[in-house]
Amino acid sequence: MRINKILPVALAATLCSGSVFAQEFTQEQIDAIVAKAVDKALAERQAKMDAAINKKADVIVEPQTTAQEPDKAIPYGVKFSGYARYGAHFQSGDQKYVGVDGSYNGASAIGRLGNEGNGGEFQLSKAFRGDNGAIWDVNVMFDHWGDEVNLKKAYAGVTNLLASNPNAYFWAGRDFHQRPQQGINDYFWMNHDGQGAGVKNFDIGGVQFDVAAVAAVESCSPTVLEDEANPSRITCTGGSNVGDKGNYAVTSKIHGMKVGPLDLEIYANYGFDSKAIESEDRQRAWQGGVVLSHTNDHGVNKVIARYSDNSDNSVFNKTDDLTAVYASFEGSYKFSQQTQVDYLLAFHDYDNSANKADNRRNYGAIIRPMHWWNDVHSTWLEAGYQRVDYDKGGDNHGWKLTLSQNISIAMGLEFRPMLRFYVTGGEVDNKRTARVNGTDDNTLDSFNVGAMWEAWF
Repeated sequence: MRINKILPVALAATLCSGSVFAQEFTQEQIDAIVAKAVDKALAERQAKMDAAINKKADVIVEPQTTAQEPDKAIPYGVKFSGYARYGAHFQSGDQKYVGVDGSYNGASAIGRLGNEGNGGEFQLSKAFRGDNGAIWDVNVMFDHWGDEVNLKKAYAGVTNLLASNPNAYFWAGRDFHQRPQQGINDYFWMNHDGQGAGVKNFDIGGVQFDVAAVAAVESCSPTVLEDEANPSRITCTGGSNVGDKGNYAVTSKIHGMKVGPLDLEIYANYGFDSKAIESEDRQRAWQGGVVLSHTNDHGVNKVIARYSDNSDNSVFNKTDDLTAVYASFEGSYKFSQQTQVDYLLAFHDYDNSANKADNRRNYGAIIRPMHWWNDVHSTWLEAGYQRVDYDKGGDNHGWKLTLSQNISIAMGLEFRPMLRFYVTGGEVDNKRTARVNGTDDNTLDSFNVGAMWEAWF
């Protein structure tokens, strides 16, 4: 380094001119003095760099989109996050994606590995700190799961507002709301995405309480008008609109509770309609849910139970005289750092006393063993079975098997990005569908090959 060449010469000159005793220093003493001066200069330079970095981040509470985590730094600038998956999926059989007719519990109720389409959700967030110490954030998210790009989030929130409840997070706007999800079958067993206001993580005696009032977002299906006075002749561009649809919900959740070694969550929701809905179509609905989970060194097991009256997984969408029960057991077990297995057993009962033609029960089972050969390469195998048993007309059933070879950023199920190369086979026998339609037995064979990337960040 240049400083190593300059300092010895300058220091030696100073010593010689400053005292006649300089000539009596040994070479080892001179080297030690030079080394000390160099270390001091480098330390001062590093201190200036650290001070510049520290000006960009204050160690305070950073609001999160799902929960507030203390002792985080507000990010400098705008934070970019999201989830996405895109790739090619080649169909050589009867079904591009293996599915049983009449299935209700999940877009991939028979298993999602090698059996899901493309899309993504992309979010920008900015956090601020007020002079009073309150921490604010503003979040905007767009998604792309079809032909349209939709605005899914546009909300603001604040935490560290109440001295008695510093972790309480108050929010208002449009947000993903109360959508607990099961990963292996991609099922939101509750879903109340919409716009409204509420509070999360309000502490009541050591128990966390969430409550909100939300409205379903109005949406539209584009149609072409015959009236040429409209230049575009299109009623709308599709997807989400900006106003309320007229369906509302009051949602609540109690969490952070312990029952012995088990974690307990309780959900309770109530749905109603405004006068934007015609009087004869206005209805009410309610639902309750319980989650019991247990975590240990080898993994986690979870039991979910949900009961809905006049609705299924959302009290926004109401059906008179409908009762729906959903129950599942899911978990993950780690045999070692390199080998683990995920599994799910699910039951869904759909019972409409006013229209019994579609009454049915769903039974599903999925198992996914996974092995990491190293911190980059892994092999996954997923097997799924599903039966949809109708009260009238018989049943539909099917199976799916997927083998996937993966390349990921690190070892473990939670790490993304990931490149996935897979082959999927399966067979579906929709006997009940064929009988109702008056056709021959509808057996569908599938064999698909694909490659995709998946990431959350």
